[in-house]
Amino acid sequence: MRSIRQQITENLIPVFRRKLSGVDALPQLAVLGLLSGIVTGGVILLFRLAIEWPLEHFLPGQGSESFEELDLLTRGLLPLAGALGLGLLLHKLALHDRKVGIVHIMERLNYHQGYISFRSAMVQFVSGVTTVITGQSAGREGPAVHLGAAFSSLLGQWMRLPNNSIRTLIACGCAAAISASFNTPISGVIFAMEVVMMEYTIAGFTPIILAAVSAAIVTQAVYGTEPAFSVPALTMNSLLEIPWILAIAVIIGIAAAGFIQLVDSMGRYHHRPVLLRIAVAGLLMVPFALVIPETMGIGYDTVSETIHGELGFWLLIGAGSAKLIITGLSIGLGMPSGVIGPTIFMGATLGGAMGLIGAQMFPDIASSVGFYAMLGMGAMMGAVLQAPLAALMALMELTRNPNIILPGMLMITTASLVTSEAFGKKSLFLTILKSQGLSYQNSPVIQALRRVSVGAIMERNILRTERALTLEEAKKALKSEPKWLLVEGSNGPTALLPAVDLARFLEDTEKQAAEEGTELPESIDLMEIPANRRDVAPVQYQATLEEALHQFDSTQAEALYVQRHVAPMIQRVYGVVLQTDIESYYQYRRS
Repeated sequence: MRSIRQQITENLIPVFRRKLSGVDALPQLAVLGLLSGIVTGGVILLFRLAIEWPLEHFLPGQGSESFEELDLLTRGLLPLAGALGLGLLLHKLALHDRKVGIVHIMERLNYHQGYISFRSAMVQFVSGVTTVITGQSAGREGPAVHLGAAFSSLLGQWMRLPNNSIRTLIACGCAAAISASFNTPISGVIFAMEVVMMEYTIAGFTPIILAAVSAAIVTQAVYGTEPAFSVPALTMNSLLEIPWILAIAVIIGIAAAGFIQLVDSMGRYHHRPVLLRIAVAGLLMVPFALVIPETMGIGYDTVSETIHGELGFWLLIGAGSAKLIITGLSIGLGMPSGVIGPTIFMGATLGGAMGLIGAQMFPDIASSVGFYAMLGMGAMMGAVLQAPLAALMALMELTRNPNIILPGMLMITTASLVTSEAFGKKSLFLTILKSQGLSYQNSPVIQALRRVSVGAIMERNILRTERALTLEEAKKALKSEPKWLLVEGSNGPTALLPAVDLARFLEDTEKQAAEEGTELPESIDLMEIPANRRDVAPVQYQATLEEALHQFDSTQAEALYVQRHVAPMIQRVYGVVLQTDIESYYQYRRS
């Protein structure tokens, strides 16, 4: 008897893959979402442990962020030594292996259908840990998103899933990573769809939500159910604060535009040797570490102190401005740092500083400093990432306070508008992609074609046949009533012709032989008989409809035969796709 494993491999998994080829495979996508969330939750736990364990054991004081308590010499040498080590590591890697972070995920989605290598994940793990524990101005959320997306992609590749479902797995991994990092599952879902995928789909929500929830459960089992920050009860004291809130939003929007511009300007040096760029970034970090050590590491301890109103004005304004400058310089020069954490730091400190000014100007009506710090966090995140909804959801989940929604909406949207419309800045990730000579195509047509695999629309009723057939072989071929005949050549299929054309030829030949009293031909050449033959080219079973259209354009073929590797040097053909099939499918779905 065959084992249960063999039966699953031979029967269930192919059906599972075939279902995933279409756009409506909700049960199958839900299973993938759960798997992605569990895997990502486990990976993020390892990542956080790799950061927190050495910092808790080697930093003086309590916790894993007390860089301020290091002596001056150590504070100066630590980021420089870390930068030199990172630079040497990246210098030894090939160019394509150095790319990490959310920008790399977007590039893989746009140009490589979401395929991410295990090597890339390991480079991100090591570099993400190193940037934080050596005191660079870094965040852990960007690397976490890369790791979640990478391991989810690897899960899909291991299961040999269609490319459209691997794209969904990427989104699941991104949502799960944000959810696991902040304990904010809703903002993780919105972040994945608004920032990374740049699309909202009904079928996409369910697996992404399941991934975010399952990842949150995994991390809550270890870290508890509290959000990333302990936030006091916050509320807006008076509607008279709205003009001041708008003014702060404008200031945050200007700061966000300046940050994006700084990263873009430094990105012009990307052609310089990576060792030189990373070393310079580390050298630039030294004076900041000596003078304002709050800029070192993630800085969530400073954010927490800001929210609780424990820091003075000059420290807030100095730390916020310093964080903006050094983070922009470092990321622009290629330091593999996360950006979400620094935007939270910048927004909280600048917002808190503006809150102190408001308290001096309007002592009777001004809300608490923590209130403005939280609004600043959301506004800076929304403006830099151009993701107002994700920022609002993060703000709501971190505070767990519905009273902050109205002023949060006002401040986040205003800051985002100032950055995008007044200064013409796109999101930081799109800006970095553009500086690398890349783009992100997210038109409705492209997005629709990416959501479907060729396996969903291919014609399966085909028959592979040799070019030369005897009369009996030709009749036998037609008995199975195929729609298409795929003609084999010396190096694989060479042409496609309708089976009805062969049937018509046989009928005409027999009729002519009967009328003229001649003998029937001994063999038939399928490339010589009158038929509507089409030139063919291969396309892999996992390919999306977008990839199929690119294959049509690059090969000038009239039909594509869909194949899959089933063994070394052996390709199995599953069906054929015509360009008209893709156009008809899109027109049908749109209507």
